[in-house]
Amino acid sequence: MPLRFENPGITAEVPRDRCLTEFREADAECLEIGLVNNMPSQAMEATERQFRTLLDRASERMAVRLSCFALPDVPRSAEGLQRISSVYSRIDELWNGKLDGIIVTGAEPVTVDLAQEPFWGNLRTLMDWAEHNTHSSVWSCMAAHAAVLHVDGIKRQHLAKKLSGVFDSTSVPGNPLTAGLPAQVRIPHSRWNDIPEASLAGAGYRILLRSEQAGVDAFAKSRKSLFVLIQGHPEYEADTLLLEYRRDVRRFLRGQSETYPRMPRNCFEERDAALLTAMRERALKDRREALLADFPCASLAARVKNTWAPAAIRVYSNWLLHLREEKRKKLRSKRRQREYRLSTVKLGAVLTNLDARELQCGGEKPA
Repeated sequence: MPLRFENPGITAEVPRDRCLTEFREADAECLEIGLVNNMPSQAMEATERQFRTLLDRASERMAVRLSCFALPDVPRSAEGLQRISSVYSRIDELWNGKLDGIIVTGAEPVTVDLAQEPFWGNLRTLMDWAEHNTHSSVWSCMAAHAAVLHVDGIKRQHLAKKLSGVFDSTSVPGNPLTAGLPAQVRIPHSRWNDIPEASLAGAGYRILLRSEQAGVDAFAKSRKSLFVLIQGHPEYEADTLLLEYRRDVRRFLRGQSETYPRMPRNCFEERDAALLTAMRERALKDRREALLADFPCASLAARVKNTWAPAAIRVYSNWLLHLREEKRKKLRSKRRQREYRLSTVKLGAVLTNLDARELQCGGEKPA
């Protein structure tokens, strides 16, 4: 089944061996997904593409209809605001509706304390909405930190250095979300903060993926709906970490950051790592933005490999299967309720008819 889009201006590349079919809301094979994209303006389109591609590859025989939303109060450039107004669904359509599932991305933090972020109020509203209006929600990176803070009062811990790279992770068996995963997988990370596993376990979260180097990758908690929280970025494309690293190098060269960024770990071949190390040495000696022209972005992008895609597809496929099963349960419940109401109406009609016949027979029941 194809991935469908509600938003004008957002299109999907549908493989030729797939054919478009009518999307039926009352069909468990058709899932309504929302993407609340809070990423910075320059990363909005890339984030849309990453999740669009991932859901398309994970959907198997299911049809997925994706709608994009953005929270108010997230700082945006003029271009970002224009994109939201032209191709995103209105946020009030989200508040007034229901979805099978929702994915919420992180945002670039403005303050150390998440509760002081300008979008905190709307993000809390979104968490409460998701619990009562979806079968399950996925909270990515900063959004995962915000969710555990709101739900259980767990505060994230700031790291001394940015955690950036691709790390080996262990899949924890016994959960439907990790079904079919090998024991060892790889997951990209890009963050300045962390939630300790002990804090999560103490609050009743189930660990799904963990890494010795990167900590907990993914965890979940069942509430009125299932919250799936991911500190890593399985949706990333092969060159995303490289592009983020180049952005951070630019910030250093412009004087917006006083520390030269650490190279993403486990991403580059030895010769490419040597090129980036040489770039760093030049920048530390001669700090000026013009040096960015020599950053070997194109050559490195051609050689970086996506080693985490199979794991990402499996996790999101399992999530979509969970949504499908929960939607089936809901549809069966609605069907039983309709059948019960119909049988009640029919019984009432029969009793009314019997009462009428009794009156016609002078109060005696007909033989």
